Amino acid sequence: MQLMKIKDLAGTDFPELSAQLTGDAADIEVTGLTADSRQVKPGDLFVAVAGTKANGAVYIADAISRGAVAVVAGEPHQQAGVPILTLPDPRRFLAAAAAAFFGRQPETMVAVTGTAGKTSVAAFTRQIWAHSGFSAAMIGTTGVVAPGRTEYGSLTTPEPVSLHRLLAELADAGVTHAAMEASSHGLDQNRLDGVKLAAAAFTNLGRDHMDYHPTVEHYMASKMRLFTTLLPKGSPAVIFADGEWSGEAIATARNAGHDVRTVGRNGDYISLKRVEHFRHKQSAEVHVGDDIFEIHVPLAGDFQVANALVAAGLAMSTGIPAKAAFAALERLEGASGRLELVGHTKDGALAYVDYAHKPDALQNVLESVRPFTTGRVILVFGCGGDRDRGKRPIMGEIASRLADVVIVTDDNPRSEVPEVIRAEIMAGATGATEIGDRAEAIRTAVAMLRSGDTLIVAGKGHEEGQTIGSVTLPFSDHAELMKALGGL
Repeated sequence: MQLMKIKDLAGTDFPELSAQLTGDAADIEVTGLTADSRQVKPGDLFVAVAGTKANGAVYIADAISRGAVAVVAGEPHQQAGVPILTLPDPRRFLAAAAAAFFGRQPETMVAVTGTAGKTSVAAFTRQIWAHSGFSAAMIGTTGVVAPGRTEYGSLTTPEPVSLHRLLAELADAGVTHAAMEASSHGLDQNRLDGVKLAAAAFTNLGRDHMDYHPTVEHYMASKMRLFTTLLPKGSPAVIFADGEWSGEAIATARNAGHDVRTVGRNGDYISLKRVEHFRHKQSAEVHVGDDIFEIHVPLAGDFQVANALVAAGLAMSTGIPAKAAFAALERLEGASGRLELVGHTKDGALAYVDYAHKPDALQNVLESVRPFTTGRVILVFGCGGDRDRGKRPIMGEIASRLADVVIVTDDNPRSEVPEVIRAEIMAGATGATEIGDRAEAIRTAVAMLRSGDTLIVAGKGHEEGQTIGSVTLPFSDHAELMKALGGL
């Protein structure tokens, strides 16, 4: 059983907490820590954080009844039996304490933030490292991938205790390199605090999570915390140079004192000069200093070239030679559910699954398949419930403008009425067809396919369930698409 004294968890970063650790309190030994009172075990430290739905302080009594030996909260609390310590920012303490308690991390850690592309960049970076002989892992929306370990996850950025427990497990298993996604929620809620980063990256910024962030500026500022707070000064900051928010990201990283390395058509670290699009791959010419490389990415979509360059930039910034990094791109496997080719009809019409569930991502994927589609682009998509409602008509307009045939269906309605969600999408989707049952929508789209067509089923990607009300039912776009194609 692992033991650590509270005073050692506090370290030197929380003098206001150390000042409260008087007498026997400083030597209290804890066997674990958690912010979920339901998970408290005898000997644990309970950290009461304020959540979006409830304040952890209301569960202090429950945590103590389950065996918590001490509590850290955001404000004074009267509760007999154990020390109640107060800090202005319990979330930050939780992350730092988790890092101290578990102690071990892969030697080389990188993180990538942005609206779209995080999963692919993390997956590609892991693959480049592995191609160069390192034991490498990725952590993100699709879960954890490491040698001998593949687990599906539900959060882009895990909460601190789970994250640092995972990092310790990976390090103990011999993983030396790990790439992780850094979501705006995770950055805003201090989930990555305590991760020792060697480099960080930014992909782009589009509309997303406006149900959480009050403004797009707040959303961007949360993303930029990766550079302003977490990345050690002077470290490499790899930034995609061709986006609307690239300039602000570059300025922020430079002002934070980092070694900014830009990639893309406007990049100065990796400069993209030419791209040729094919049905299942892309070829490009890139310049690194005075060196010229011809690279081949075996994936469709212009955005995948951008993701590959960001990943190469991270790999090169952590010691991989440019030649080896670019050679590895030829063997890339796309992240699950990211413009993933599921199959094709007998006459060659292609059917893809993609995770695009925000306006920019949907536009990117539709524009990416157009160059190699000689027939029609057919789209099946919906929008999730209990999320940003404002993006629904925007995505409807993008769909009807960029696809030839649009079927609006249910995504994860959650607590909302599915018909209302579909109506809000349809308000912007001129000429679209509405089919609420997602499996039926997929079957209908597949039945439409003719030679030269491309089908995109968007929104859920790698997910293996559909949340309706409070229940998540088994559902896979990939499986339903395979079934429909097999039934032709």
